[in-house]
Amino acid sequence: MGRGFDVLSALADLMRDSPAGASVQEVAHALGRERSQISRTLSALADQRLVVRGDDHRYRLSWGWYAAAQDLTDRRLRSTGLGVLDELAAATGEASFLGVLRGDSTLTIVESIPAGSRMIGSWIGRAYPAFCSDAGQAVLWDASDDEVRTVFAQTSFTSPGPNAPASVDDFLARLHRARERGYAIVDQEAEPELYSVSAPVWDFRGEAVAGIQIVGERRALQPRTTELAEACVAAAESLSAALGAPAVPRDAHGAH
Repeated sequence: MGRGFDVLSALADLMRDSPAGASVQEVAHALGRERSQISRTLSALADQRLVVRGDDHRYRLSWGWYAAAQDLTDRRLRSTGLGVLDELAAATGEASFLGVLRGDSTLTIVESIPAGSRMIGSWIGRAYPAFCSDAGQAVLWDASDDEVRTVFAQTSFTSPGPNAPASVDDFLARLHRARERGYAIVDQEAEPELYSVSAPVWDFRGEAVAGIQIVGERRALQPRTTELAEACVAAAESLSAALGAPAVPRDAHGAH
């Protein structure tokens, strides 16, 4: 299946520019291989229902492939994500988390809290309003303004944090600045004296699917913002690579 995965990957890349699919010749050219070899592989993948061949003789990834790939992404976020967070927490000495978007909230799915941290309890499985959460901007990194407005259409912008966004427009302004900066800063938005930096994690489709955050007390983290942000971005890029992400600009947004 090694050759099959290469063909699937090439087909996925070609479909980013041509959603209608790709011909055998186009896939063969992308991989630098013989047309007959690629034709046999695509036929085998079609038999396994991972690709479909249209009446136009062009191949497309099947829904079965996307479902399998999504399941793999979810599993790898948790398994590989834990190792990435452990390395990040060890390198920075700060609590690190991985969050995903669920409705208008973020949900922590992986965490790594180093010895000596003042963090109490676990955040895994706990949801927090995305407009003021540590991962909120990161998980919406590539969303268009209209998509963000849809996410927060029923949201009440109230938070214990003194610096929380007061409206969706306020959140969008902060998100735009974060994209220009290359990482997000959440300064006392969720709670007083709580500070964090975060960066988006990209999947094989080039979509932001999660956010890595370093979270802690404002007085300890704010002076180290640049150092911690660079470490957070590097960790997010490492996890993105493990998910098969294409090269995505750090300020990418509204791409899908």
